[in-house]
Formats: sequence, C-alpha cells, structure tokens
Amino acid sequence: MASADATPTTGPVRRPIVLSPPSSPTPSGADTPQTDRGGPWLHPVPVAFATVRTTPPPRLVLASASPARLRTLRSAGIPADVVVSGVDESAVEAAGAAALAGTLARMKAQAVADRLRGEGEALVLGCDSVLAFDGEILGKPADAAEATKRWQRMRGGTGVLHTGHCLIHVDEASHEVNTAEEVGATTVRFAEVSDAEIAAYVATGEPLRVAGAFTIDGIGGPFVAGVDGDPGTVIGLSLPLLRRLLAALGVPIHAFWHVP
Repeated sequence: MASADATPTTGPVRRPIVLSPPSSPTPSGADTPQTDRGGPWLHPVPVAFATVRTTPPPRLVLASASPARLRTLRSAGIPADVVVSGVDESAVEAAGAAALAGTLARMKAQAVADRLRGEGEALVLGCDSVLAFDGEILGKPADAAEATKRWQRMRGGTGVLHTGHCLIHVDEASHEVNTAEEVGATTVRFAEVSDAEIAAYVATGEPLRVAGAFTIDGIGGPFVAGVDGDPGTVIGLSLPLLRRLLAALGVPIHAFWHVP
C-alpha cells in the first residue's frame, strides 16, 4: 500500500500532519509503546494547525462498518456517511499494538479516499482498535472457543486498548490530499468474572465482533471494572482526538453542528 505521507510523482500533493500521542499509563505486562520508526504517530513533533475555514465543512466519510463509531459521531452532532474500506486486517503486521492500530487506520482511510477520488471535497476518517494484553496484540477472536479462552485470561487483569485514527482531507479544487493521524490509548481493567458469566457473554456473539472481545458500551460493559483514559478510545473513536485532527486540517468540530 502506498503510504499516506508519500509524495507521488503525479497526482494530488500529499501533506501529512502527525500529532503526538497522548500520554497514558502502561500497566505491568501490557504492550509498551514502540520508540522505533514503526509509525510516525509515535514521534512527538510540532503541529502547525491549519487556517480555520469559514465555509461549511466537507462531507465526512467514516471508513468503518462499526455501528458504535457511527453512533458516536452522530451523538456528537457530526453527520457522516459510511463507506467500508474492505482492507484485509489479517494480512497486516506491525511491531506493536499502537503501530498496528495506526497502520490499519491509515490503510482504511486511504482505501476509501482513493475510491472517492473525483467525487468532490471530502474528509475520510479511518479507525482501528487492538488490545495489548500480557505482551500480546489481540484483535477480534476467531471463534467462540478463542473468545472464551481469552476472557479466562483477561478476567481480573489489565490491558491497553489502542485505537488508531487517520483523517484524510481530499480537496479536488486544490489537488491536495492532507492527512492527520494519531493513536489513542486507554487502560482497561477487567472484572473478575465467573466461567458461567463468560459462557453467557460469549453466547451472545458480541465478543466475536469487536477488538479485544469486549465492549464498554454494550453487553460486555458490566465485565469492565474501569478504564483510565478516554472511554471513546475503547468504544472505537475518541472525540477529543478527532477534534485535534480536524483542527490540524483547519476544520473546527463545531462546524458540523446544525444549531437552529
């Protein structure tokens, strides 16, 4: 895949804007944020925020099939269309959980941005979440048996949920493609649940549909003892982080609100 921050010899000019990741506690045994060149979002850099636009915001397109992410946007007064990226997540590898989440978010946003080329101005938001637990990177479980084993390991423990966010502004008029990206991290403390509770939860099918095999805004909410950080990161989309990405591209988040 062509990197979102690569400059092609022809076509739109790409201008990356990389925001520094927020500081967050890393519990014992959890994935330690990488410090190599695994992803540009891992390196604090100065951010020059773009000039704030006074015209209506571009169309926002969510490059995700997640109902929770779409619900989060709409609940915050941000209308969005959905175009699923079709990216094969299983084929992507990275050095750590943060790098993997960031890479997948960028790939999803880029795939949809490429598909929308020629359809006018748009903001494309790609997100992806992975759980770092006990030195492993955990996405969606393959089946019920894996979900059960995972919960038997996680109960009473602590992990870090990483959610990558990549926002691409495609401007047909100026022939530019500007990108802002960041990875959020929130510590999750799992409750001491019984085997019977795990079996009942897995039987609902919810753990098979989400990264880390749990939710905090659904059936699995009672099995999470608490979180340290932004709960939106665990749900799959951090609104404070999105506000920063939009600001970096010159779009104030309140521009999406329809105030009577």
